[in-house]
Amino acid sequence: MATNKATEIKKLNRKLMDFLDKSVNAFFAVENMKNTLEEEGFQPLYEGEDWKLKKGGKYFVTRNGSALIAFVLPEKPFKGFQMMASHSDSPVFKIKGDPELEVDKAYIQLNVEKYGGMICSPWLDRPLSVAGRVLVKSAKGVETKLVNIDRDLVIIPNLAIHMNREVNDGYKFNAQKDMLPLFSTMEGKGSFKKTVADAASVKEENILDWDLFLYNRQKATILGGKEEFIGSGRLDDLQCAFSSLQGILSAKPKESVALHCVYDNEEVGSGTKQGAASTFLKDVLHRILYAFGMGEEDYIKALQNSFLVSADNAHAVHPAHLDKADALNRPYMNKGIVLKYSANQKYTTDAVSAAVFKSFCEKAKVPYQSFANRSDMLGGSTLGNISNSQVALNTVDIGLPQLSMHSPYETAGVEDTYYLVEVAKLFYSSSVLGRGDGNLEIRY
Repeated sequence: MATNKATEIKKLNRKLMDFLDKSVNAFFAVENMKNTLEEEGFQPLYEGEDWKLKKGGKYFVTRNGSALIAFVLPEKPFKGFQMMASHSDSPVFKIKGDPELEVDKAYIQLNVEKYGGMICSPWLDRPLSVAGRVLVKSAKGVETKLVNIDRDLVIIPNLAIHMNREVNDGYKFNAQKDMLPLFSTMEGKGSFKKTVADAASVKEENILDWDLFLYNRQKATILGGKEEFIGSGRLDDLQCAFSSLQGILSAKPKESVALHCVYDNEEVGSGTKQGAASTFLKDVLHRILYAFGMGEEDYIKALQNSFLVSADNAHAVHPAHLDKADALNRPYMNKGIVLKYSANQKYTTDAVSAAVFKSFCEKAKVPYQSFANRSDMLGGSTLGNISNSQVALNTVDIGLPQLSMHSPYETAGVEDTYYLVEVAKLFYSSSVLGRGDGNLEIRY
């Protein structure tokens, strides 16, 4: 690896680890992106207010505090949109509204439920805490506050092997029995809400409701004999969100509007007002056009001069389970960006969108690989096909290869973030132009 490249990779991964450590859930991920964007001169917009946009301007808008779209306008009239989409959420445990469970007049557990499809076992026997948002009474009505109880607060204890001799032979975890975190002894009964209130610097009686989640306290780190891996919670999909963010920060669009899109609720189907199935992206695109006096026909034409990269992490070949990967479409960490294919269109990649994205990779001198599920195994879906139900355009599904997807601590390659950032920088400053016949012109 060239010295300059190696130095840049180290620098980039330090930034990524800092972002991951601060982004303990979707609300904090979006808040951290907002802060970065404002530091870089992006102006906030609000869906409930008028938008006055200027050529060459840089803007961002959020929805629900957990989804965000940032965009950069070219200096001259634009033809379409260059978009990259990722998601802010991860599989996790959510705190229920009535949080405290008294157990045997001795313990207090927190009442939680599963959000998304997680691997349960790694959540046990490690320090956890709670973060999210609280809704509090204000002089004008209701105010949202982010809250992070920044200390080792709870733990989900395993049952000793002496009482569960079959645990290493396979165990089916019951979410209502096995996965409830231990919060306190009876001395702490009734104190959880106060703990949250103190962390949020509000009065307990002013809390109306909350969206609170457990999170893994272990920090991101660099691993491996040659420091070739990164370990962290929430790599799926904050690794892609971070890479896309780095790209939009350096965007210099000429004929297209560059958009960095981060949705919420991908892990539970995207069917929310802030998910990929919502009108969020469509609304933003329309308002950009309206700000420059364009209408519905201009919107339809613009989509033919647009391209969407759906960026959500991919499965690397597992060293202990080689048979779980396809015979030929087998991505590895640090070997480049993964193009994801599915005949049933769980991934939207087709020959047209793949060819366009490969062209960007080759122009940026970035390696790429392919992923397809074994033909006898079902895979998951992602943002691309869901987003296309609202905004239909040429879309490619890509990701960065990782292990332990949907664990509270995942593993990926240190080089792959660099590769996606390099492509994102090029992509956001380019245009993909067409008229809807499968022939596309790429202007770098």
